[in-house]
Amino acid sequence: MTPDDLVLTPTGLRFQGQRFPCSIGRGGIRSDKQEGDGATPVGTHRIVATLYRPDRMAPPATWAIPIRPGDLWSDDVADAAYNLKVRAPYAHSHEVLRRADPLYDLILVTDWNWPHAEKGRGSCIFIHQWRRPGFPTEGCVAFRRDHLHRIARTISPGTRLIVRP
Repeated sequence: MTPDDLVLTPTGLRFQGQRFPCSIGRGGIRSDKQEGDGATPVGTHRIVATLYRPDRMAPPATWAIPIRPGDLWSDDVADAAYNLKVRAPYAHSHEVLRRADPLYDLILVTDWNWPHAEKGRGSCIFIHQWRRPGFPTEGCVAFRRDHLHRIARTISPGTRLIVRP
C-alpha cells in the first residue's frame, strides 16, 4: 500500500495521510458480492474513469469524461451490455447517470467486475457523493461533496481503492 491508495477502514477512508468519513453499501462489506445485495466488495479496485456533470462543475481532472443527457449504466444481468455505460433509449434495467439530485455529479468508476462482467457478480462500484453522513449506498463508496472533489482532483487513472474484509 502507498499513501496514494484509497484504503477503506472501519473509521473511514484513508488517503494521503488523512481520514475521510464515508458511507458504504447497505449490505456491508462482502467477499461474495452478488447483483442487488447492496454490498461493497472486498478487493483491490482500480479507478478507471472519472465522470462529471459539465453543467454543474468544471472537470476535476484532465482525464475526466462529461456525463451527457442520456448516459446510463446497465445493471441488467440478462443484457450483453451488463455493467457498461450505455445510452438512452435503453430497454434494459439501468441507472441514470445524469440525475436530478447531486449524487452522481462526480463519479469515480472502479474496475469492479469490469470491463468483462461476470453475470450476477454485481455491477460497477462507483465512488460518488453521499446523500447524508452514514446513509448507506447500494454497494458504492460515498463521500461528502468537498471531500470527493478533493480526492478526484488528486488521483490518477489506476489509483487503487482497497477494501478489506
